Amino acid sequence: MTETPPDVITLSGVVVVVLVNYLREHQAWGWMRMVQGPSALKDTPGLCFAKVMGSGHGGGFGLRPSASHQGLIAMFDHADQASAFLAGAHVKAMRERAGDFWSGMLEVLSARGQWDAQAWGATPATQLGSFARAANDEAAPRPLAALTRASIRPAKAMAFWRNAPAAQAAMQSAQGCTLAMGLGEAPLVRQCTFSLWKDTPSMLAYAHQGAHQAAIEAAYRHGYFSESLFVRMRLLAHHGHWPAPSLISAAEAPEPAEPPPPPATPTEHTAHG
Repeated sequence: MTETPPDVITLSGVVVVVLVNYLREHQAWGWMRMVQGPSALKDTPGLCFAKVMGSGHGGGFGLRPSASHQGLIAMFDHADQASAFLAGAHVKAMRERAGDFWSGMLEVLSARGQWDAQAWGATPATQLGSFARAANDEAAPRPLAALTRASIRPAKAMAFWRNAPAAQAAMQSAQGCTLAMGLGEAPLVRQCTFSLWKDTPSMLAYAHQGAHQAAIEAAYRHGYFSESLFVRMRLLAHHGHWPAPSLISAAEAPEPAEPPPPPATPTEHTAHG
């Protein structure tokens, strides 16, 4: 792994991911949340990083934007603060207006690269609180997650998007991938993906083979990115329901008319947000 330059700030903490597909009657409300961005969260206790992002059509990875899908990625100084945020009014308002909703708390296992000139470090046990013991329980392995993001050089955007569809299609059909969503801070040039995997072999099989491997090699060979970050995480808790990747990739999937009844699905602890 490339060593982080000494002048780069390294963040560490517990990561929160919230994915929503707003009901049609609440899409304008959701749009305003995205326009506000992280500024709406600036007084949240323990928050050290936050991004509010849009998505491709159907929550996928294409260039056609979605009017209803959004994602929130945040980092907190401590698991207790992350849990409080997920149980708080901001996330509750998102959940109540969504047809599909999923939230997760995760610890960072490893990371390379930067996001907004900040590196991410592994989450120390001191920041996990009551999750620390369960996080190290090898008898009950937890699902893994991958977060990738990149600032694409504008002059390289079209070349990047020529390689992207095959890699994205491969993720959505990869064995062991249970959740995948494409996100973006800005159309075309500031992209992010979040995916959840049953185990390490499944994640590595996708990362180091086929279309994804070819796309990554092309990106670094031709200098597509001005900045990039790859993070490997482990799931601590999750709540809600999200369609399987194969359903997300269906280009003509209809927007849900009303929310399904998704029960919380605990790993060891469930963040009731």
